[in-house]
Amino acid sequence: MIGGQGISLVGDNMLTIALTWSAVRLGGPGAVTLLMLCSTIPKALMLIFGGAVADLVGPRFMLLRTTSGRVALLAAGAVAVGLAESVPVLAVIAVVEGVLVGLGGPSFGTVLPKLAPGNDLVRANSLYSMVTRLAPIAGAPLGAWLIATGQLWMAMAVVAVTCSASFGCLFHVTRGMVRPAAPVRTGLLRRSLDGVRVLAVSRRLRWLFVAAFALDFCFGWPMLAALPLLADSRGWGVGAVGAVIAAFSAGALTSTGLGALFGHRLPLVVRLVVSGVVLAGGVLVMALTPTVFALAVTAYATGVASGFNGPAIVSLYQAAAPPDRMGAAMATLALAGIGTTPFSVALFGSLALAVGVQATWLVCGVLAFAGPVAAVLALRSPE
Repeated sequence: MIGGQGISLVGDNMLTIALTWSAVRLGGPGAVTLLMLCSTIPKALMLIFGGAVADLVGPRFMLLRTTSGRVALLAAGAVAVGLAESVPVLAVIAVVEGVLVGLGGPSFGTVLPKLAPGNDLVRANSLYSMVTRLAPIAGAPLGAWLIATGQLWMAMAVVAVTCSASFGCLFHVTRGMVRPAAPVRTGLLRRSLDGVRVLAVSRRLRWLFVAAFALDFCFGWPMLAALPLLADSRGWGVGAVGAVIAAFSAGALTSTGLGALFGHRLPLVVRLVVSGVVLAGGVLVMALTPTVFALAVTAYATGVASGFNGPAIVSLYQAAAPPDRMGAAMATLALAGIGTTPFSVALFGSLALAVGVQATWLVCGVLAFAGPVAAVLALRSPE
């Protein structure tokens, strides 16, 4: 299952680079911001319902339907982009893609604990995180190369193929997973708020949510929007974007690989708190680096910290969440990550128009230190 997701994520990262750079060429900062919002707002909204639906109908149903929907969308999108590459066309594709990813996202978080229960969950989450970090190393340079040759439709066609491979793996691995028993009739909107109710009764989950929110909120805009804009303004080219993202992913790959082997032996305070401090500091320093090489080195160190921090938060969250509301709980945690992106892009993008990209990036770095502070409070809270 993790292998299939990894193949799909290679294509996703390739597509992200290709779409972002296309937006830079077609409309500059405004087009980049529009594209990010078109992707992330629907994704965040659908996450709310995706977790609730997964609890009702089962993760297998959701994963297979949403993945097959993405295959059809990307195949059609490749044809549409080949005929007319424009910001409106990219925006429509981004909206539908965001809806499908948001609906299916929480289901994966509920399947993994079924496949790797108990103490193996930390290692399984590290392994999955390692695969997600491998994906940009392969996907970002390939996406940069494809868009440098002006072939956005090719990138979309390749992603359709990688999604097809993911569908095949999911179909095989989830065989035998039955749908949940019919629950007491409850409105979907009410069930979608179960994740928030879980936060209301668990102090540890609340602080873990805040820790994830702070780091993702302050990391999203610099890597998704500021990095392409900075590379363009300094004349570095799209290759620099791919190199920096690949360096970050390589660092995270290093730490997640170690986590998959020895993660359960490392002190939790190191994996959760110390890594959060290094991650926030890395965001701050990246804004000040003058060369592509220095930026890539800093991104690598930041990635190492992220590779320890992310799986630690997810594993603690899965362990503390009620099993019968796991989908809604994981959807809420996903909102702390994916769901923060539109607000991060809107807030920091607006601030960048007033004070500049680099100054706004520094603000992100300072605010990111709220993450490790919340992590300390989570460890001090009862389980």
